[in-house]
Amino acid sequence: MLKILIAVDGSEQADRAIEAVGHMARSSVELSATVLCVSPEPAFYSSHSAATIQKIEDEQIVQQNVILRKAVEHARAAGFTVEPARAYGVIANEIVRVAKDRQVDQIAMGTSGMGAIGSLLLGSVAQRVVHQSPVPVLLVK
Repeated sequence: MLKILIAVDGSEQADRAIEAVGHMARSSVELSATVLCVSPEPAFYSSHSAATIQKIEDEQIVQQNVILRKAVEHARAAGFTVEPARAYGVIANEIVRVAKDRQVDQIAMGTSGMGAIGSLLLGSVAQRVVHQSPVPVLLVK
């Protein structure tokens, strides 16, 4: 059985990654999939009050729930089922950590396709995942 981690963020590219895994599932590959939504931790916790920090964290949970619910529905429509998961921290690091923890065979994720100049200036979660991952990474544009 192929174990796949699909990183989702609510974007069209993440939806396309779900569809790509759906194609794999329909091609008679027995697979188990997890959809993961990672929320970054606020960079400056110390400058916020406890109430503000709690509000930020509550809003992140609500946003993650929406993203994960839509990803689960999309996976079902694509012909397979997934287990939702959430994490907090540096997004690329958390994707790789969860992949290792769950001992997946592959990571699937969308990429915005900004090109060489965009990744030089902004960095790229997908690029960092590819470099850190011990398993193959399927990037879907």
